[in-house]
Amino acid sequence: MAKHDPHLDLLFHALSDPTRRMMLNRLARGPAAVTELAGPTGLRLPTILRHLSVLEAAGLVASQKDGRVRSCAFQPKAMAPMHDWLEDQRRLWEGRLDRLDDYVTNLMKERNHGP
Repeated sequence: MAKHDPHLDLLFHALSDPTRRMMLNRLARGPAAVTELAGPTGLRLPTILRHLSVLEAAGLVASQKDGRVRSCAFQPKAMAPMHDWLEDQRRLWEGRLDRLDDYVTNLMKERNHGP
């Protein structure tokens, strides 16, 4: 069994919410003020700040304050552990499916050629 990675849990948790994914989609185009991120959601600022704190805890977003304006920026490199984990899972399952395919192919050959 794979070693438990708490950071991976934070990443998947951060991406589990559609509002946070929408915020990341916006930030992928460039930095934005918190008020700009809040606009399309219809959510109140305290709720948006809680969503941002989850994204920041996962390392997906960095924020800075300039006067009264807090700006956020997407940190795409933070997704690397999740990408690596998903790639490991893909290889694992492709290997299992290849072995299953070989097994079924051999069964079909045996059935068609008989004992």
